[in-house]
Parts: sequence; C-alpha cells; structure tokens
Amino acid sequence: MTYTRLITVFILLVAFGSLSFALTVQYAFGLEPCILCLYQRVPFVVTGLLAILALRLDKNSSIAILIIIVSGLVYLIGGGIAFYHVGVEQHWWLSGCSGSLDQDISLDQLRASLLQKPEKACDDVDWTLFGISMATYNFFFSGILGLATVAAGLQLSKTKKSKQVNDG
Repeated sequence: MTYTRLITVFILLVAFGSLSFALTVQYAFGLEPCILCLYQRVPFVVTGLLAILALRLDKNSSIAILIIIVSGLVYLIGGGIAFYHVGVEQHWWLSGCSGSLDQDISLDQLRASLLQKPEKACDDVDWTLFGISMATYNFFFSGILGLATVAAGLQLSKTKKSKQVNDG
C-alpha cells in the first residue's frame, strides 16, 4: 500500500470514527447537540467523502495528493468552527446560539417560541472531561489533524515531484 493510500484510509477512518463517536454520544448517552456541534460534524463528513473519492482514483494520482491537502484544510476549518464554539461556551463573544433571550422580541414571537421545543444553547456545556468541553477537544483534535494532513500531503507532493525529476 502506498503512503497516499495509507493516509487516505487514515482520513476515512478518522471521519468514520469521529462521526460514530458524535452519534453515539448523542443517541446512546442522550447529549443533545447544539447547532455549532452539528456544524463541527460537517468537516468530518466532507473529509470522509473526499477520502472515498481519493480511494477510487489511481494509487499514484496527483489528484489524490491534492485531496489529502484539501482534507487537511477542511480539518483546519473544522478547528476554526470548534474554536468559535469554545468562545461561545466561555462567553468570549456573543452568539445568536447562546441561551440568552433577544431583547427585541414581540409578544407574538415570545408565545410562538414557548410553544416549540427550545434549541439547545451553544453556551450550555453538558459534558466535560477534566473540565474541558468536547468543543475544546475537537479544536485541538481538528487542528492537529489539519496540520498533520496538510504536511503529509505537501510531503507526498514534494516526493512525487522529485521522483518525476529523477525519472525524467
């Protein structure tokens, strides 16, 4: 198995594992996700789909290497979403997803909101490990994955180019 395939399989396994973990926490343990939690899942869906696409390509394809680099950038975007979520949890900035009530709400809007199931507030932390929220763990996880994946993709690209020069 080539390094390109190995990294692509790793990306697919990370996507599958991360989404499985999130869905298990949601459905087996009853931790309701907020909208930012759901947004943090999107990069793992995207990288999983990109990995499946890359695995369908030729094992020495330059496009597969490009997909690895793009996957790393998608992980970094996911880290940015997680960082924003941590900021909302810590009240570093305001968000429409926080649990506070909007001051400019009409009586009819208030009545309508009381009749529907409330959305989970993004600053409501249900679970921590060592005082650290899942969004914080995801920030570090996605950031490290992003940097490592981009670095691996760039190294594969550099190796491929130098091999082409030596063969040509």
